Parts: sequence; C-alpha cells; structure tokens
Amino acid sequence: MRTLKPFSFTIGAVSFALMAGFGQANAQTAPAMTPQEKEIGKKIYFERCAGCHGVLRKGATGKNLEPAWTKKDKDGKEISGGTLKLGTERLEKIIAYGTEGGMVNYDDILTKEEINIMARYIQQTPDVPPEFSLKDMMDSWKLIVPPEQRPKKPMSNVNLKNVFATTLRDTGELALIDGDKKEIWGIVKTGYAVHISRLSASGRYVYTVGRDGLVTLIDLWFEKPTTVATIKIGHDARSVDTSKFKGYEDKYLVGGSYWPPQYSIMEGDTLKPLKIVSTRGITVDGEYHPEPRVASIVSSHIKPEWVINIKETGQILLVDYSDIKNLKTTTIESAKFLHDGGWDMTKRYFLVAANASHKIAAVDTKTGKLAALIDTKKIPHPGRGANFVHPKYGPVWATGHLGDAVISLISTPHPDPKYAKYKQYNWKVVEELKMPGAGNLFVKTHPKSNHLWADMPMNPERENAEAMMVFDIRDLSKPPVKIEVAKDSGLPETKAFRRAVHQEFSEDGSEVWVSLWGGKTDPSAIVVYDDKTLKLKKVITDPKMITPTGKFNVYNTMKDIY
Repeated sequence: MRTLKPFSFTIGAVSFALMAGFGQANAQTAPAMTPQEKEIGKKIYFERCAGCHGVLRKGATGKNLEPAWTKKDKDGKEISGGTLKLGTERLEKIIAYGTEGGMVNYDDILTKEEINIMARYIQQTPDVPPEFSLKDMMDSWKLIVPPEQRPKKPMSNVNLKNVFATTLRDTGELALIDGDKKEIWGIVKTGYAVHISRLSASGRYVYTVGRDGLVTLIDLWFEKPTTVATIKIGHDARSVDTSKFKGYEDKYLVGGSYWPPQYSIMEGDTLKPLKIVSTRGITVDGEYHPEPRVASIVSSHIKPEWVINIKETGQILLVDYSDIKNLKTTTIESAKFLHDGGWDMTKRYFLVAANASHKIAAVDTKTGKLAALIDTKKIPHPGRGANFVHPKYGPVWATGHLGDAVISLISTPHPDPKYAKYKQYNWKVVEELKMPGAGNLFVKTHPKSNHLWADMPMNPERENAEAMMVFDIRDLSKPPVKIEVAKDSGLPETKAFRRAVHQEFSEDGSEVWVSLWGGKTDPSAIVVYDDKTLKLKKVITDPKMITPTGKFNVYNTMKDIY
C-alpha cells in the first residue's frame, strides 16, 4: 500500500492543501516533469480546469482527462483515447485554442510555457485530495461578530435591495456595489473565485462560497458591509443556499462541495457546522462513482426543503430541513451530469441542466417527482434560466448552451386558467432562438422587461465573447440586437478577451448590469444599460475592479426573480 504525501500551494491569500496521488503510475509513458512544473500544473488545474473536468479528471461538463481511458464507437467496439493517446502537441493545441464544445481558449490567459506544462501535467496520474470532516469544519470556523453584537437595524443609507454582490474572481474578494449610486460601497475578502452569492430570506445577510471551499457570511446592516463569520466546507466548493420557508428564515445554510463530494448544514446566522452528508454513490446508470459533486442548490418557497443536484450520479435530492437530526431525503433519478438550474415562474417546478447528457430535468417539488426529462441541443447551461410568457406558446423557461448556437425555450405549466390552452406544449422545446455562436453561460430577463439577454463569454471568437445578444420577447421573429459591451466600455483593447458575462437586472428591472471580465492585470468594468432603450447608461470602473464575474442583485436573488 502506497503512502500519501501531502503538498500545498497558495492561491491569493488562501492555502490549498492536497495529497499526492496514488504513487507515480504512468511514469514510463507520461512525459517527464520537474517537481516545480508539477506544482505549477496542480495550481493551474485547480484554478482553471477542475470545475468542468473534476478533481479526479473523470469528466462531467468537460471531457474525461484521465491519462488512459477507453470509449465505445457506434458499433460497440472499445477504442483507445485519453490524454496519453492524444500526446503533448495535440493537447497544447486544444488548451490554447479551445473547442467547439464550449472549452474556452487559454492562449490569452496562459503563457506558452504554462500551456506546455498543462499538456504534460494532465498526462500524469491525478492527485487525490484528502477528506474533510465535521471536525475539520469546526476547526476552520471563525465567528467574528456574534449575533448579539450586530446592529439592530441598518446603519447606512444604502438601498440594500438594490445592492449588487459582485465577484472579483482572481483577487478572492466580493465588491458590494450601491446600485442607486453605481459606486463600490465596500469590498470584503472572501474565498478564491467566488462562484455564487446567495441572500438570506430577510435580505440582511450575503453568503458567498469560493472555489477553495471558504464560505463567508457578510452582514449588510453595518455602516459598511462586514464579514461576521467564515468557515471552510471542503477543498473545492460551488454552492450554498439558505432556508427560506416560513418559520425557518435565516435559520440554516447548506453548502455543497466538489471535493469531498458532500453537503454540509450550518447555522444561518453564525455558520456553526451541524451536519455533513456524503453524496458518493450509484449513478442513474447503476455504477458507483467516487466523485459525485454537489452542482447546485436551491431553496424551496413552498416547503422546508432544499433541492440539491448531484452532478455525476444524475440524482436530484429533495432534502427536508425541518428536522436535521432525522433527515428525510427524496431521491429523484434524472440524467448525468447535473449542473445549474432555476425555478419556473410559479416556483413549483425546478429545471436543471444535465449538460453532458444534453437534457433538462424538470422536478415537481410539490409532488416530489420528476416531471419531465427534455432533450435539448448540446451542453445546456442556463445559470438559473429565464422565465417569460411567449406570444405563441405561453409561459416558457429559457436556457442557453455551451455547445450549440441556440437559446432553447421550454414550455412550463401554469395554474392560471388563461394559460390552459398552452398545456399541449408543456415540457417541450417550443422554439430555438439563433445565436451567432456557442459558448453561452447565462440568459436573463425580468418581469418588467420586454427583453431576453444572452451572453457568449466562452465563445472562441472575440467579437462574440465581448458582446451580448438581446431578444425582444414580444416578437421573437425580429433579429436580436447585438450589444458591443467591450466597445461601449471605452477601455483599451487588450490581448486577453474582455468577456461580457453574467448580465443582471436592477431591483426595478429598468437596468441591466454586465460584467466585462478582463485579464488579471487588465482593466475591467461593470457596464450598465437602460433595458428599455438598450443604450449605455454607465461604465463603472475602479482600480479595485479586478476580474469581475458574477453579480447578484440582493432583491432579485432573495426572491428568485429571473
């Protein structure tokens, strides 16, 4: 039995500890690497690759990157693949130029030397991180300001409902931007590359989770946004959400980990750890998987339940948090590999992308059963999706695609009798809106908007990655308007793409805020548009505005408006 040896590296101010892999398999066939090169490869892989390809490189949204694997052709015969078969030169080209399946090009992010290191690194045996226990969580927990020492009422004049929690990805920070004044209200340290910000049911607390597993609890009632507690829930994490059902407001927080594959329950106002539940298990195909990651979590408005989506197994969990000591869980089979999703406009049905299966799974959270499994174009990636009433097909929910140049519109049920005539279309893709290219991450609208906004930040063409497409939902036969976000920003052109990403509406639905995500050393901005006229309204720049990505409007996030 081999001995696992620890190693560590640092991302920003965050130390990330792993364990060396199970020996040095592939030593005779994998390209040689110095210890220093391996450390560089480990760091880059964690920062840029693990999210899509998995810590163990078994694949999900991205392809399997194990050194050697086999797959079957159309006749059922096994054919060899894997990074060792592709070789260093071919892997360098894939990393540099990206793929049509939605992988971004890295020639403007990594140096040629780093690309070569990564091409060789992924031909080595994957490293296996250690586990993370309830004791580990407790040891990491920091209660900075106890609840009794916090303000009894808001201490600032900021309109808290229109604050935008904005991820500054590469600095490990969150900018809280005053949506009325359009200026940074405060910046707080968070985990590295915050994936999402979620709001407590009251709207007082912002919760973030970083790729390094650090959860941060931020209190907006102070004069400036203040971190009041932190905790680590694992080595790699993506999802958190709160308890929203009446009587449980602000009581619990649940966080999902990519590694270890598990979810954790904490006190909502202190982050004190209460329970860990493993997600390792059997896939919908009946096979055991060692790394079933928690992909996304949403909180039900109609029951004391969380919807927890397990990526690799294709299982959707409805977790009843009314009694966490005697946890009741409903397991719903859908399809691999689950990713992001959101509510329909009634907030009864949850729709989630099984993106590498090219499907959308719809769950009826009232009955606790799968409502539909809908085939779509390649690699749907909805974020939380977008809801509106189609002029021909009634209520629909929209998703974009990483791997295809369309926006898919799916008919959803609605109890209002005026929508009964559209029942025949329910759970069908009723229309596909044409995009200039693939690489979409988010679609967004608002109940007060006549527009559907779609980005393309993962597209390999600059002209697409730096722009937005806006559709008129009153007349979808009209060609969409292309919004040249990078040009509108007035920032100088750089070698690295300035990706236009994660459009977010203001509280009243009158404005759309777009992140212009530049390189770590390049100027970035938030570009604000008037939704009615589609005209530029404001460019928010600041030396501290470094690699802005996700923006979450407090009110819209609290109420699940999209």
